[in-house]
Amino acid sequence: MKKMKQPIFITTLLFSVFGWTQDTLSISKNDISKKVAENNLQMKIAEKNVQSAKADYNQSKAVFLPNINVSHTGISTTNPLMAFGSKLNQEILTASDFNPALLNDPARTQNFATKFEIQQPLINVDGIYGRQAAKAKMEAFQLQTERTKEYLELEVSKAYMQLQLAYKAVTVLEKAHTTGKANLKLVENYFKQGLLQKTDLLNVQVRVNEIANQLQYAKSNIQNASDYLGFLLNEDTQGKIYKPSEALENTISIEAINANLSENRKDIQAMTKSSEAYAKMLQASKMTFLPRLNAFGSYEMYDKDILGTSAKGYVVGAQLSWNVFDGYKSIGKFEKAKAESQKADAEKEQYTKQSLLEVNKTNRQLKDAENKVNVSQLAFEQSQEAYRIRQNRFAQGLEKTTDLLQSETQMIQKELEQLQAVFEYNFTKQYLQFLTK
Repeated sequence: MKKMKQPIFITTLLFSVFGWTQDTLSISKNDISKKVAENNLQMKIAEKNVQSAKADYNQSKAVFLPNINVSHTGISTTNPLMAFGSKLNQEILTASDFNPALLNDPARTQNFATKFEIQQPLINVDGIYGRQAAKAKMEAFQLQTERTKEYLELEVSKAYMQLQLAYKAVTVLEKAHTTGKANLKLVENYFKQGLLQKTDLLNVQVRVNEIANQLQYAKSNIQNASDYLGFLLNEDTQGKIYKPSEALENTISIEAINANLSENRKDIQAMTKSSEAYAKMLQASKMTFLPRLNAFGSYEMYDKDILGTSAKGYVVGAQLSWNVFDGYKSIGKFEKAKAESQKADAEKEQYTKQSLLEVNKTNRQLKDAENKVNVSQLAFEQSQEAYRIRQNRFAQGLEKTTDLLQSETQMIQKELEQLQAVFEYNFTKQYLQFLTK
């Protein structure tokens, strides 16, 4: 008999060790909602995408703002043309410099030039449309980031409820384990009195070990749910485990939800902005066939000494340029932009229709989940009553051990199913609210 009790004792000891080797941190739903907004990696990635798109938009300011360059160049030359031009720029040219011998074989000449250059775009229609495309792209990423935040709120709520469910399952199985051990003690007494066969005792011992094994899995699920919650919060869960400060509710609250797809949903608005960006890029590609008008100017200072300014001059002007044909390059870009714009429109339509399908499907799932909660609640209540009756009859010697074990198993199963049904309903309700937000 002592030999048969040993596995149960060892398993119980392992459970005790498991429960006390880690730091348990109590955490509320409000706490994790704040932390996930600040620390979640997916949120940080989304914010960096917005910053990148904003930088692209800032680059497009070049279509209005001037381009200014400053340079200082020094040369030493005996090249006839360069030497003559350097003296001319320095305004030191004399009649003797026109001597053919000096023109053809000049002495070493030094020239230092300081130049201020400015280029001012005037009319670049393609650049204007490109800037509008960059703005639409930036706004699309901003909307997508807001949608990511809403999604993370849903995911955190789901993870928190999964953690609550895991703890609740442990509570149910610990209660079942305690009941199982009490039944085992009763059966052992009956066996000693010769009222039961050894097979009955073995069946109860096997059942107690099965519950212990289920309890071990349930505690592992707590760690898994805690690790995932730590991942969402971007926190290290090594050596610690989370415990929800609020217990899982075993009832549901029925609410009327307007199950209609809203065009104001952030991700759908983001798809609209993305489609708009591609349309603007298509317009920009069209405008590359038009001429461009740009102004330019420079102010130059020359001297034979470094940083000298003995001679000065300026140049101002404007340029009208028209790229008439560039080997089919612009035409190819236009055709690509047209295809991408049409693709973006099709993707937006597809995404909207898929979202509508998801809303309708989730709305039906919510009704099914409500029905499942009601059925599982009734089944659990019935299994409780059935177990109570069989337990009383067994104590009176009117029920078989196998019937009692079967009734106990069914009761535990129905209670876990009822908790799972409540979890599914609550999450489905939140998911439907997310889809119609």
